[in-house]
Amino acid sequence: MTAYDPVPTNFSGALKTIAIGSCFFTILHLDVERQSFLIVSSILIMEGETSWVINCFEDSTRGIGEFDSFSELSDEGSKEVNAVSVDLILPDDLLERILACLPIASIFRAGCVCKRWHEIVSSRRFLWNFSHVLPQKPWYFMFTSSDEPVGYAFDPILQKWYGIDLPHIKTSNWFIASSCGLVSFMDNDSRSELYVCNPITKHCRKLQESPGLKFPDYSALAISVNRISHGYTISIVKSKQVPGNFFQWDLSIHIYDSDTRMWVTSCTEVLTGWRGGDESVICGGVLYILIYSAGGGTPETRHGLITYNLSSRSSHGLLISFIKVPCPLTCGRLMNLNEKLVMVGGIGKQDRPDIIKGIGIWVLNGKDWQEIARMPYKFFQGFGELDDVFACSGTDNLIYIQSYGAPALLVFYFNQKQWKWSQKKCPVTKRFPLQLFTGFCFEPRLEMAP
Repeated sequence: MTAYDPVPTNFSGALKTIAIGSCFFTILHLDVERQSFLIVSSILIMEGETSWVINCFEDSTRGIGEFDSFSELSDEGSKEVNAVSVDLILPDDLLERILACLPIASIFRAGCVCKRWHEIVSSRRFLWNFSHVLPQKPWYFMFTSSDEPVGYAFDPILQKWYGIDLPHIKTSNWFIASSCGLVSFMDNDSRSELYVCNPITKHCRKLQESPGLKFPDYSALAISVNRISHGYTISIVKSKQVPGNFFQWDLSIHIYDSDTRMWVTSCTEVLTGWRGGDESVICGGVLYILIYSAGGGTPETRHGLITYNLSSRSSHGLLISFIKVPCPLTCGRLMNLNEKLVMVGGIGKQDRPDIIKGIGIWVLNGKDWQEIARMPYKFFQGFGELDDVFACSGTDNLIYIQSYGAPALLVFYFNQKQWKWSQKKCPVTKRFPLQLFTGFCFEPRLEMAP
């Protein structure tokens, strides 16, 4: 078999993709009629490109989603790139498997190479192949305006920022939750506008208003997506002070099921000495809610955690257990990392627990917290003046942390226990002293649709 002969169909093999510099190499080991062959193909990352998506889906796949044009920000000049063609070597099914292993940005570029590649990445079979590869590393979207929903998304694989338009969201202070490629948005005023969308494909669905209190004092939004069925569950925890009683707070949990497209008020309860807030997450079929002292407690009891089992819902009493936080916290951020509940919290000073002295990361084992890491002082100091609260979100193996007062972004690699600044800063400058920055992370997926 020569280098340009088509690959026979009676073969078995192994596929592996590795990255070296700005080039992704796909190594395919084929076993054809008891003879072994190695095919190495390369997909170059075009450094100087200003756009990397041009409507990769045709009308035939609009039921899955559409790709709009993203703009890539790069300070590097144009570079001449020589592409390596594999058209004469690989059949469509193998080429699909190769392209499905690439980062999202490279898949978009691949669809612009030629008609054949465009048809491949636009096909439903390609989306099926893409859904069976390892998840992409989560991106981080950073809002760069407090009044408008504008910002940039950070790709940790290519270390690049991309301009992305988020559908329907109107301001950066909306409630946001994400899971497995889908992001849920809820407005911060009436709490009546609720959307679920895929930020990559722009496929979006508006949900009916949740039941319960119309204007709660606090709300917490969470979403959990089933990777196999692609169905999803959304929870909204509402908390409102009992009139005339500062120490008692009404708390209600409302659950939306995408299969039935209906809301259910799972439970209502009156908390004494505690109130709900804006932090909750679904992990392993359990809803975790961060609660706050309503006054009269010690510094060690300023925060707490309650759990609600979604699989055994009951409106007669809160099926919960109370879990203490590991130490006095200035704030807490909850996240689901591979079905493990992780909390990132600001550690308060011993004599002034409301003043932050560091940031810790813990994972919950049963009812006990295990400390995973504490932010080294050089990184903590790198934020400059860090308030007692900060923006933080994570999924899969990455945790993103940023100060509300600056666009600097710190990444914690959970499995490797490593701290790293994003190699390239978000392409935005602080225009006035009180300008705020915030953001959220999401897993870039092509096949997920609300």
